[in-house]
Amino acid sequence: MNRLFVTLSVCLALLCGCRSSKVRISGKFLGLNPQKAYLEQMSAATGQSIIDSVTLAPDGSYRFEVNNVPATPSMYNIIYNNERIPLLLTGGDNLTVGSLGNVLMNYTISGSKESELLREFNHAYITGVQLLNSIMTEYTQAEGEDKKVLARRYNEQYRAVKRNQISFIVEHKAEIAAVYALYQRLPGEQYLVNPDSDIIYFRTVADAISETYPDSPYLISLRNDVARMEARTSLLQSIQERSYPDLAAPDMYGNEIKLSSLDGYVVLVDFWSAELGNSNALNADLKEIYHEYESKGFRVYQVSVDTVKSTWINAVQEQRLPWISVCDFRGEASPLLGTYNVKKLPSNYLIDRNGTIIGKDLYSKALEKRLAEILK
Repeated sequence: MNRLFVTLSVCLALLCGCRSSKVRISGKFLGLNPQKAYLEQMSAATGQSIIDSVTLAPDGSYRFEVNNVPATPSMYNIIYNNERIPLLLTGGDNLTVGSLGNVLMNYTISGSKESELLREFNHAYITGVQLLNSIMTEYTQAEGEDKKVLARRYNEQYRAVKRNQISFIVEHKAEIAAVYALYQRLPGEQYLVNPDSDIIYFRTVADAISETYPDSPYLISLRNDVARMEARTSLLQSIQERSYPDLAAPDMYGNEIKLSSLDGYVVLVDFWSAELGNSNALNADLKEIYHEYESKGFRVYQVSVDTVKSTWINAVQEQRLPWISVCDFRGEASPLLGTYNVKKLPSNYLIDRNGTIIGKDLYSKALEKRLAEILK
């Protein structure tokens, strides 16, 4: 009995390890004129790209075969009649996708749990959006009391759509379909709920996906968005306490140093990279200005956007930089950059004694002139 159990276990393990990377998609599109269907791949690296097309048979049937599909769900679209049917494909799937008439409202799907969840979400979401658009059309033509009634109807429908969206995300948080639902926005929306609450849902899905699909590329995107939201939250909290965004990062000895430790001084927050090597001359110039104005209350808090500790430390020591130098070694992914919305290197911000940012990207004579004005 035990030997049979072991043999079955080994066989199952071998079968799982040999899961096919091929996906087959077939079905029928009926009731519309277009004779071609397209398969589109969605990639974070390359964006949207058509990878295959088929001509429908006289009975409306079609068939796609996709090779080298990963073992974790990946986003594809079937395009028919200029409408996109979203799919989440996993190597080995055998799907049936079809529709009669209106594609987005009537399409059916089987053979893929994740794709079926997408269909469930999409149907409710699109129905809600269409109703909102219908109410808005009536609203623009209404007058007086009718306008107020339609406004209430619109708000009620809007809340219903958002409730359904959030419920789907929470209920299916461990599925990639929840990631898709996270990023759907009603017309004019920027956030899922609001800037403060979105992070809760993104973090919930990211934590759940890390258990079910730890190798999914969508998990990386989620983690990056969570980090961006955390940086924004930190920025807002900092602004509530002072008029400039605070920063905290380790120096070359591993001691965390906060920008706010320099409160009361005139501070230049300087972003640079030793690896790029395009700030050496600027550092030399800044040293002269620093030595001239240090005794008058001028300080520099320099943030390195490097990933290699030895490169950064060598540059600081070789250039004998006399100010506070910090680095978190996360490179361009550092939340320190997001806190100050740094888009290029080098960049800097000048903060006065009251904690107000009074200048940006001031170098050489421009910086010296500004310091002379405020440190008389």
